[in-house]
Amino acid sequence: MTTEWDVIVVGGGNAAFCAALAAQENGARVLVLEAAPEAESGGNTRFTAGAMRVAYNGVEDLSVLMPDLTEAEKANTDFGTYTEDQFFDDMGRVTQYRTNPDLCELLVRGSFPALQWMREKGVRFAPIYGRQAFKVDGRFKFWGGLTVEAWGGGPGLVEALTASATTRGVEILYNARVTALLQDDRGVHGVTIRRDGRSETLSARAVVLASGGFEANSEWRTRYLGPGWDLAKVRGSRFNMGDGIRMALEIGAMPTGNWSGCHAVGWERNAPEFGDLAVGDAFQKHSYPFGIMVNATGRRFVDEGADFRNYTYAKYGRVILEQPGQFAWQIFDRKVLHLLRDEYRIKQVTKVSADTLEGLVAKLDDVNHAAALAEIHAYNAAIDASVPFNPNVKDARRTHGLAVDKTNWANRIDEPPFEAYAVTCGITFTFGGLKIDTDGRVLSVTGEPIGGLFAAGELVGGLFYFNYPGGTGLTSGAVFGRIAGASAARMGRN
Repeated sequence: MTTEWDVIVVGGGNAAFCAALAAQENGARVLVLEAAPEAESGGNTRFTAGAMRVAYNGVEDLSVLMPDLTEAEKANTDFGTYTEDQFFDDMGRVTQYRTNPDLCELLVRGSFPALQWMREKGVRFAPIYGRQAFKVDGRFKFWGGLTVEAWGGGPGLVEALTASATTRGVEILYNARVTALLQDDRGVHGVTIRRDGRSETLSARAVVLASGGFEANSEWRTRYLGPGWDLAKVRGSRFNMGDGIRMALEIGAMPTGNWSGCHAVGWERNAPEFGDLAVGDAFQKHSYPFGIMVNATGRRFVDEGADFRNYTYAKYGRVILEQPGQFAWQIFDRKVLHLLRDEYRIKQVTKVSADTLEGLVAKLDDVNHAAALAEIHAYNAAIDASVPFNPNVKDARRTHGLAVDKTNWANRIDEPPFEAYAVTCGITFTFGGLKIDTDGRVLSVTGEPIGGLFAAGELVGGLFYFNYPGGTGLTSGAVFGRIAGASAARMGRN
């Protein structure tokens, strides 16, 4: 194998392949190093549903990304708009205006061009019917600013990007964990890898780190996120140990961002420790806005209807982890069962059902049954039923007078059959990472770029704080992967 390259990309997910494709199209000889074996490759990308948040001004823009849209689909669907201003507003609001303004601007303004570029590279997109649109009066209506997903979800996205890179001459090595960056006074000029039990040195004019956060590293989770985070389930890849971040910090990179924060969701209580590719993203349980959640004491503990799922799901995992026993039960009745996402219908689910509330509550393992029944009755009595229920908008159908009111989509739980699902916390990715500039260059603790070192994806810090607008992670990986790959190739030429 060649030991000298123009650009080496560390990682094997969406951000890594976007960096590799951008470097290749700018004339670089590119090597992708993936720590996982091929059967588990793709990083966290492969475990996602493939949703990508993108700014668009109407169905005409969406037709550019999804030329397969039929006239019937256009006629029967209200796609609305999701403008750059709306995207900026969402990023500011959910991060409490801590997001880095320069990186945020690149993300928002680069979202549509990045997806258009991915389309040109062979990635197909489709509307997220079912998970992001409900049919009302004969028409689907999209909500929450999330409309587009990669064809085939995360696995389909990894497959398309891998095929595109391979076709264009990008070489990929699996089972190749990078253990160190090679650096001297000129900057980074290669990596050391561990493969098949042996260490090897590979030279490059530039290196792009796109190897994910530290969510799979229980020691780092406890160190940075805090006590109890070693007990969280990991939604995605077991290979995301923070190696890219560690190697960069060891040579003087600047850490930045929300190191005590992460993307964490409601996740099947009895899911395995790490993600299972056979199940993928289906361990998630994201229809809680249409029901209630109770903890071990039988009490509700969060406003399930505070906002669209897209704007609360990534922070409610932390709230569930903070409950006694690190779990909760989501409870629904017949009126909303048809709204539950497909993930509620998989075999690997902890579910109970009954024809009476008393019967349901009796089946809730590890819960104070009397308190839970009283909580449901109190919730039912507090709902203003004069406001019509509408799942497509924040309908203001709410409770009044509870310790924790529900502010939208409040329906009485009173029509059998009743169903409940046990959830815990599933961590997706961590928010703290490396500081980069607008060219994707990793900055040192002195604020200067580290020569030859670039970064993209989940290990970039400064974009997300406290929370996250759904679908922004893959878009960020594409936008900054494209930037980092092109910058690395230009440096290689120079």
